[in-house]
Amino acid sequence: MQIGIVGKPSSGKSTFFSSATLVDVAIASYPFTTIEPNKGIGFVRVEDAGKFFGVVSNPRHGFLVNENNNPIRYVPVELIDVAGLVPGANEGKGLGNKFLNDLSQADALIHVVDASGGTNAEGKEVEEGTHDPREDVRFLEEEIELWFLKIIENNWIKIQKSPEKDYKKKIGLISQALAGVKIMPYHVEKSVRILKLEDKMLFEWSNEDKREFAKKCREYSKPIIIAANKCDKQTSEENIKKMKEAFPKINIIPCSAASELSLRKAAKQNILKYYPGWNSFEILADLNEKQKAGLETIKKNVLEKFNGTGVQECLDTAIFKLLEYFPVFPGGTKGLVDKNGNTLPDCFLLPKDSKAIDFAYTLHTDMGDGFIRAIDVKTKQIIGRDHPLKYGDVIEIIFNKH
Repeated sequence: MQIGIVGKPSSGKSTFFSSATLVDVAIASYPFTTIEPNKGIGFVRVEDAGKFFGVVSNPRHGFLVNENNNPIRYVPVELIDVAGLVPGANEGKGLGNKFLNDLSQADALIHVVDASGGTNAEGKEVEEGTHDPREDVRFLEEEIELWFLKIIENNWIKIQKSPEKDYKKKIGLISQALAGVKIMPYHVEKSVRILKLEDKMLFEWSNEDKREFAKKCREYSKPIIIAANKCDKQTSEENIKKMKEAFPKINIIPCSAASELSLRKAAKQNILKYYPGWNSFEILADLNEKQKAGLETIKKNVLEKFNGTGVQECLDTAIFKLLEYFPVFPGGTKGLVDKNGNTLPDCFLLPKDSKAIDFAYTLHTDMGDGFIRAIDVKTKQIIGRDHPLKYGDVIEIIFNKH
């Protein structure tokens, strides 16, 4: 899966990306600092399965933090930071076409909004509190929906000429046209059903039908959460409150990407003990008065006030709430250690409603093709190919080796 970090120029999205990945990218307070998309690895937190067995895991990817006998595994996910979006992007304004093409394969979006109201619609700095961040939330959703609508309309003449009395064929034709932006057949089908368009011939769809269809496809294929960035600014608290009132169905998370970046860089240099998502830190080195004052400001205005910087919460929310993925661990009833001596080295994030056979194919095509049965290692029970998996399962796959 891929999570897109999006927003208008100078909203702090590149700072957010850097704070999540520790990838050095160009960060500046002027529009279009980011031109080429930056890709990196962030992490989401899961309860480690090692605790159930009383063992300490050795992750092959990501890392483990074990504080107070509560092991938390940080599992890697791919993040992409794309060029800033401005109103009219769907018509090519700014770097609009590039922005939209770059995020086409994203499964969910974290929209970084300047909650202080200190940047206008074009991403230029203005006096804090003079721009309404609610406008940013609306315009990003609208730009993506208009982009989808343009793709639909560009293909509509071809689609509607095809014989599509058969419902499944109708879904297939539309899905094929939208496959390039990772709108899957189940997104199309869900949108058609919710709008009650099943019985309409495609040539009967009105412009309003197409617009609403594009909107639903956006909601299902590119769900969005809001990182209300710069939450420690004086004008941000009231703006965040207004955003939550205006968009009650959207996850809006107070966030300070700059604070997270400072803490993570200090931790990397062994100045602090700090891990993503923590609401405190431990000083490990001698600091000057300026450093102490800076950390005290972060502690008081961000960590204590918002219970963290919000960056890790955004990532966790995107994967586990928006996309509804869950962790499953490969293991064996005869042991949890691989050939290299690593305990529970792997953890996979699977989509909602995944079954044992899906996990087998996730591990290797041969395991799926040769599937015989699976074993729930925690309960020692044999389970079949269609057995639904759940959060934290440890599964052994028995298969024919061809």
